[in-house]
Amino acid sequence: MNDLLEELYPEITLETDDLIMEISVKKDYSQIKDLDKRKEEFINDLKEFINEFSETPESKEFMAFFD
Repeated sequence: MNDLLEELYPEITLETDDLIMEISVKKDYSQIKDLDKRKEEFINDLKEFINEFSETPESKEFMAFFD
């Protein structure tokens, strides 16, 4: 299944000292010709994704793992 996703969507792995996130990008950013604007759009989408996730029951369930 991962091979299929890799063929359909580009992937990126983001890593800090505390987190590793593997992201498959479904949105087509190619319509944004300016690279800086494309990057800004992607970063805004990441922020929106994180904000939406923070409001879900799954986010609370995930944090309960550390209890």
